Amino acid sequence: QVQLVESGGGLAQAGGSLRLSCAASRSIFSFNAMGWYRQAPGKQRESVAAITSSINYADSVKGRFTISRDIAKNTMYLQMNSLKPEDTAVYYCNAEAGRVHYWGQGTQVTVSS
Repeated sequence: QVQLVESGGGLAQAGGSLRLSCAASRSIFSFNAMGWYRQAPGKQRESVAAITSSINYADSVKGRFTISRDIAKNTMYLQMNSLKPEDTAVYYCNAEAGRVHYWGQGTQVTVSS
């Protein structure tokens, strides 16, 4: 069983920055994909950024968010700059191994205007 633990969420002002971390309980090199999702109140969960053989971002975060991994630390990151109030959501870490998807518990990000 894989455990994913997110951290780094919190309160930020518009225009500010936060960095989310996702620590995995096993080597992230074994995952064929990893990514960040978010879910705002009353909305569906959406993909924010993903790493497979390439890196992809949602249009709403391109140029502001950066996804990265540190394989030695078994950790994935999401650097979020130029935050907007509409970025407010619970952010989830996801890892895919074969056909199995693993999720973290989520971390709240709140951006005030």
